[in-house]
Amino acid sequence: MIDFRVEPKFQEKLKWMDTFVREECELVDLLFPRAVDMYDVKNSKARDIIRPLQEKVKAQGLWACHLGPHLGGPGYGQVKLALMNEIIGRSNWAPTIFGTQAPDTGNAEILALFGTEEQKRRYLDPLMAGEIVSCFSMTEPQAGADPKEFECKAWAEGDEWVIEGEKWFSSNARFAEFLIVMAVTNPENKPHERMSMFLVPGDAPGIEIIRNSKIMSDSPDPDDDSGAHAYIRYNKVRVPKDAMLGEPGQAFKVAQARLGGGRIHHAMRTVGMCGRAIEMMLERAVSRQTQGKRFADHQFVQGMIGDSICELEQFRLLVLKTAWLIDESEAGREEHGAARPWIGMCKVTLAKVFHDIVHRAVHLHGSLGASLETPLYKMWAGIPSLSVADGPTEVHKIQVAKHFLKKAIPGDRLFGTDHIPTRLEKAKRHFAAELVNA
Repeated sequence: MIDFRVEPKFQEKLKWMDTFVREECELVDLLFPRAVDMYDVKNSKARDIIRPLQEKVKAQGLWACHLGPHLGGPGYGQVKLALMNEIIGRSNWAPTIFGTQAPDTGNAEILALFGTEEQKRRYLDPLMAGEIVSCFSMTEPQAGADPKEFECKAWAEGDEWVIEGEKWFSSNARFAEFLIVMAVTNPENKPHERMSMFLVPGDAPGIEIIRNSKIMSDSPDPDDDSGAHAYIRYNKVRVPKDAMLGEPGQAFKVAQARLGGGRIHHAMRTVGMCGRAIEMMLERAVSRQTQGKRFADHQFVQGMIGDSICELEQFRLLVLKTAWLIDESEAGREEHGAARPWIGMCKVTLAKVFHDIVHRAVHLHGSLGASLETPLYKMWAGIPSLSVADGPTEVHKIQVAKHFLKKAIPGDRLFGTDHIPTRLEKAKRHFAAELVNA
C-alpha cells in the first residue's frame, strides 16, 4: 500500500521548516537576488548572514538531509525529502542554507561512492560542511548533452591522465574547489562506454574559462559579472592516475549515481515554487477587484486558480509516488531501478506544470506580474533552463514511452483487441447459454 504519512515528530520538523523558509530564507533572497552569490563562498557579506542560518538548520538535524547515515546525513528517505523540498523550493537561497544545493549534492554522492580516502578528506568533508562548492562538467558546445557527440578526451601518460577539449555550461566552475569532468577515454567502445569520469582540482594548470555565461534570470547588464555557467577549455590538464572516478569507460554508471537523484529533487522543489505562485494568485484574487467585484468572484479567475490547483496536486502525487518507489527499491521491496520511468515522468511533467501555473500567476497580477517587483519574474525566466536541466525533456519522453512499449502486447493487426464487433461476437459465444434461456 502506498502511504505518504509521516510521524508527528517529523511533521513538527516540517512545520519549523515552513516558518524558517518564509521568515528567514526568503528575506535572504531579497538581499542577495543574484544566483551567482549563492555559490561564491568568498562573498563575506552573504556568508555572514547565511552561516548562522545554516547553524540553526544543523541544530534541527535538517542539514544535508539528502545524504544517508553513512555520509553524515539522517537517511530520511525520498518521501520525507519530497515533503522537505516542497518547502525548500519556495526560496532560491534555501537549498544553500539547508546544504542541498545542486550540483554539490550529486557530486558528494559520486565522491562518496568512487573517491579515494584522500579525495574524500580533501573535498567531500568540506563540501558536506558547506565550506566549498563544486562543478559537474559534462555538456559540450557542439554536442549539448548528447554523449555520442562528445569530443573532450583524456589519455594516459606515465602516472597521469591528460585532459583536452572544451565543455559548455559547467555551472559554478569559477567558484569550484574541484570539477567532475566526463571525457572520452575509450573511443572504440560502444557509445555509452566511451567515457570516463575524472576529479580535477579547480586550480589545476590548463583550466581556461573562456567565459561565464548568464541565464535569462540574470542581469543583462554587461558590467554585471553574474554569469556562473562556464564555457571551459581543458588545455592538456594533468591529473594523477587515481583522479579517475570508477572504471575506464564507465562514466555513465558513475553519472547515474547523481542524475536520478538530481531530477527527482528538481521536481520536489518545483512543487514548492508552484505552490508559492498559487499562494500569490489566491492572495491577489481576494485583494483586488475589477468590474465592481473581487477578482475571486470572476469565473475566469476561478478557472485559472482551479486549473492550477488541480495540475499541481496531480504533479505532487506523481512526485510522491516516485519518491515512494525509490524508497521501496532501496528497501528491497521493489526491483532495482523500478522508479526510473517515474523519474522520467517527473522530468517531463515539471516544466509544463511550472510554465502553466506561473503563466497564470503572472497574468493575474497584470502589469505587476510583468514587472521585476514580485518573485514571479524569476520563476518565469527560469522556465527555459528548467526544461533542459538534467537532459532535454524530449529524451525523457522517449525513455518513458520505450519502457511501456516493452510491456505492450501486440493484438489483431487489423482492428485491435478492443474492436467492438469482434468482441461482441466473443461475448455472444461466451454467454450463449444464458442468452438462449433469457
